[in-house]
Order: sequence, then C-alpha cells, then structure tokens
Amino acid sequence: MFPGVNPRQMQQMMRKMGIQQSDLNATQVIIRLADKELIFDHPSIAKVNMMGQVTFQLTGEYTEHSLSTAPEISDDDIQTVMEQASVNRDTAKSALEKSQGDLAKAIMSLQ
Repeated sequence: MFPGVNPRQMQQMMRKMGIQQSDLNATQVIIRLADKELIFDHPSIAKVNMMGQVTFQLTGEYTEHSLSTAPEISDDDIQTVMEQASVNRDTAKSALEKSQGDLAKAIMSLQ
C-alpha cells in the first residue's frame, strides 16, 4: 500500500485509526449501468469498515457488454403483422420496432 511500510505495521496503524479491512472471495462481480454492464471475473475485493462506514474496493480485469433495450421480434410476429395489415416484411418489421414489439399497435399504425 505505502512503500517502505511493512504490511504488519500497516494493519496495526489501521486498527489504531478504527479501520478494519477484510478480503472477500468473489468469483464474479457485475455492475449494471443504464446502457451497459461491467463484468469482473475473478476480482479482488476488499471490504473496508472505517468507523461504521463500510466501503468496497474492487480491482481486476473486466469486460463491457452493452444492454439492448430493443424488444426481440420473432418471425411469427412479423408474419402476423404482414397478414393483418397487408404489408411487406420490411414495413411490418419497422412497425413492430416502432411499437416496441406490440402487435396491436403495429397493426393499427399501418391501417
């Protein structure tokens, strides 16, 4: 932590200041944000209690995955809109995407 200070002395100094630290054995940590996820595999996590205030310190390699908010549109849904609204495949798919996958809204918007 600090150069020139041995770990045992550091632990004693932390104890005198009311700081307790323990390591957690986690296999994976996922931080979910509004538009993406940060996934830490085999992270190093320290739980620090400083005079009643608990904090977590996370270190390690992570991967980033974006979260898709678009609904999954099946071929059956596209086919249903095509038949009900008498439109081609691209128009039906576009209407379903605009209506967030709601079949009734998609069909009504095309009529």
